[in-house]
Amino acid sequence: MDLPIAVLPGDGIGPEVTAAALRVLEPVTKKFGHRLQPQYASVGWAAIDECGQALPPATCAVCRRNQAILFGAVGRPDRDQSLPPPQRPERVALLELRRGLFANLRHIVLPPALAGQSPLKEHLLADGIDILIVRELTGGLYYGRPQEIIGQAPQRRAVDTMAYAEPEIRRILKVGFESARRRRRRLASVDKANILATSALWREVARAMAADYPDVRLEHLYVDNASMQLLRRPGDFDVLVTENTFGDILSDEASMLAGSIGLVPSACLGEPDENGRSATPFYEPIHGSAPDIAGRNIANPVGAILSAAMMLEHTFGLLQEAKVIRAAVLAALRDPNYRTADLGGAATCSAMTDAVIAALGA
Repeated sequence: MDLPIAVLPGDGIGPEVTAAALRVLEPVTKKFGHRLQPQYASVGWAAIDECGQALPPATCAVCRRNQAILFGAVGRPDRDQSLPPPQRPERVALLELRRGLFANLRHIVLPPALAGQSPLKEHLLADGIDILIVRELTGGLYYGRPQEIIGQAPQRRAVDTMAYAEPEIRRILKVGFESARRRRRRLASVDKANILATSALWREVARAMAADYPDVRLEHLYVDNASMQLLRRPGDFDVLVTENTFGDILSDEASMLAGSIGLVPSACLGEPDENGRSATPFYEPIHGSAPDIAGRNIANPVGAILSAAMMLEHTFGLLQEAKVIRAAVLAALRDPNYRTADLGGAATCSAMTDAVIAALGA
């Protein structure tokens, strides 16, 4: 099988971790008889320095031509302040590339070998942690209108609008239910139905849809309680589904259960529109560009490597290949000599990548 992918390394540690992911993809795809076809394009400050735009038309064209986007990171805090917020690379590039992709999947796993890296006490980790967070990506506060600051200081007023249509809720809940059915058949739906009208509708739709999934155990949690329960009983969670803002916050909280944000991959997925067209699926580690460690070969490549595994699974349907990569990452992490600084080790990004490749047995 040909695997045409757009590769957008971006800024900071993005080029380093993206290169690591491709180094792992090469032997895996070759072993299983596939042909990896990466096509590179610029994004973020790298693109601004090159052609004056954070997301050039040529980069958009590359993304449209390929079946998946493997993304590094964008942003330079020291330079972002020189631009108005709507023109900053993170907003320009990420929001545009994710347009039409409504489901964000973040997979949080605490490998047994890293139990000591979790901030939680040992007795809370006895059952392990393996959580898939399904976040709605195109609605809610981030996209609602009006969204503006009105008036003059010192009497200004800010407005953000939270809005959801029933079809938007139904399609993301379907991803949650279907994901739970493929895993351990437990789904936690997170809302704030005691306060928010959007959440009241969310819960009503979730209850109605549950009848179509009698094999999935549905639990409803208010978002404040969910944030507490993630720390109190993390091993009880299987799949968690929620709206945009809640999902953004809870997934970053949950990432620390695994000991480092550098371990967490993500996927942004969509569905065909009425004309049969769909946006290009987008895969990235959830960490940022981390410019303070860029170019020092000490970034953790695991989030990017596991994002590549998600790409194989969700875009190309290559479940076995993805499983092989995940197993190799877990095997490499068992050796303390191959842990990067964020995990308390001294391994370089390239050494960690070498350990994963060695564990592949390719």
